[in-house]
Amino acid sequence: MCLALPARIVEIRDADQAVIELGGVRKDCSLALIDAAAVGDYVIVHVGYALTKLDPEEAAKTLALFAEMGQAALAGDV
Repeated sequence: MCLALPARIVEIRDADQAVIELGGVRKDCSLALIDAAAVGDYVIVHVGYALTKLDPEEAAKTLALFAEMGQAALAGDV
């Protein structure tokens, strides 16, 4: 099973490399597959590659859903 997550770009290093942040964790990410990425953009990331840009509102909804599922798992409701 593959999982792609929304993450926010916090730094652009060069044309094809960026630093993304998800849940306080920062990782390097390739931007080679998308156009015109900027700091603050949300991107869908899978195995170190940004696959597409994501609307900030949709990113917030998705991240909230992941957080809710994590809380349910901790509570034993899953």
